[in-house]
Amino acid sequence: MTKVLVVDDDFMVAKLHGRCVSAMDGFTVVGVAHSGADALRAAERLRPDLVLLDVYLPDMDGISVLRELRAAEERDPGRPRVDALFITAARDGDIIRSALRAGALHYLIKPFNQAALQEQLRHVAALRARLDDLGEARQEDVDQIFGTRPPGSRELPKGLAAHTADLVERVLRAEPGGLSATQCAEAGSLSRVSARRYLEFFADTGRVEVTLKYGGTGRPERRYRWVG
Repeated sequence: MTKVLVVDDDFMVAKLHGRCVSAMDGFTVVGVAHSGADALRAAERLRPDLVLLDVYLPDMDGISVLRELRAAEERDPGRPRVDALFITAARDGDIIRSALRAGALHYLIKPFNQAALQEQLRHVAALRARLDDLGEARQEDVDQIFGTRPPGSRELPKGLAAHTADLVERVLRAEPGGLSATQCAEAGSLSRVSARRYLEFFADTGRVEVTLKYGGTGRPERRYRWVG
């Protein structure tokens, strides 16, 4: 179970994020904080696995909070390491760069829908599980963890994200008989349009086999089966 601390100065926004987390299997909200100081005290007391962190807080910015958490981990080698996912309206490139350098796993810009947050939570869970089982890594394992691809590989087009591609791949692998774009979208909590883009990319690169299912009137249904 992944323990989550929600940090946002807006009480209603924090409550909405908490509900979104609680609706996910494998996640539980262990605390909510509305300032940087409260977040640091809660992290010390609750030892969460993941912090959903806003940049704009009344007493200190969220990046400073994350840096303080990292400093506490350095002072205490036995302290469990916490991951951070920024959820904020801050769009400035320097702030995003600072969040990355402070060790954020990802950065969601408000406003966004619930599916976007839940997609990131699934990515966090998959990443933590992959790191726990990693052992001696191969380069391809490292490339997947860091979301990069070696030269000459089948690069994702602009606008497609590696963690979402991994999600669609897992959904397809779990259904050897194949899925439609609608079924894939429902299984992965994605929009149909988004699922279709990833499915067509996999088809174009030869990792998915496409068949047409005829029935009734109208256009035939495209079905996608993972072939690797």
